[in-house]
Amino acid sequence: MSFEQKRRALITGASSGIGKATALAFAKAGIDVALISRSGGKLDEVAAAAKEIGVEAQAFTMDLSCVSEVQTKIEAIADEFGDIDILVNNAGMGYTGNLSETPLEDWQQVINLNLTSVFVCMMGILPGMRQRGTGTIVNIASIAAKQAFAGWGAYCVSKAGLLALSQTLAQEERNHGIRVTAICPGAVNTEIWDTETVHVNFDRDKMLTPEIVAQTILHTVLLPQQAVIEELILMSNAGIL
Repeated sequence: MSFEQKRRALITGASSGIGKATALAFAKAGIDVALISRSGGKLDEVAAAAKEIGVEAQAFTMDLSCVSEVQTKIEAIADEFGDIDILVNNAGMGYTGNLSETPLEDWQQVINLNLTSVFVCMMGILPGMRQRGTGTIVNIASIAAKQAFAGWGAYCVSKAGLLALSQTLAQEERNHGIRVTAICPGAVNTEIWDTETVHVNFDRDKMLTPEIVAQTILHTVLLPQQAVIEELILMSNAGIL
């Protein structure tokens, strides 16, 4: 695919944080964006901002934790919005708690959103990419995929699984012209730290910003088709995970 051709991206978790920053970075690069999130109001604002930049943008409200419904809905979005050249799986949740104190329901919630929903999103987009012989999938993992942290068990397992999923798909699909990248950022200053399932107190001023991660994602997808970054670790230089 040449740089002159119009590209279309689907971004999950696009109403805030890394997803929002990626949507706007893509729009500035001339990439049309289909945006997914549970937060319909905030998602509409991101889509409107992308349109003001000058690209086509549509918002699709969806709860990715309802994994049994996701693939069908993703396929419908691709049919409505047009061929998806870039898929950014960013949606996810944080979770703190020792493994011995983690209820099975909580464990399944983390695995469903952080890992299984990514699998079904990819299965909804993959057939079209295969048919066209091109496509880029970027999965937002975490440094927790590479290093376990006490008190973050369910989260670490979900992100390590996501890294393995990305690596396996990369090997299986490269002969079909499809590139798969796993980006493993350290701590990023997003709303995840304000959620009810995360109980820590870090210095957020020393964290990566969503915009830094978004620029890394954009760089990844703009590489020539013959090249791929299969795994990238992105850390703050301020001394914080």
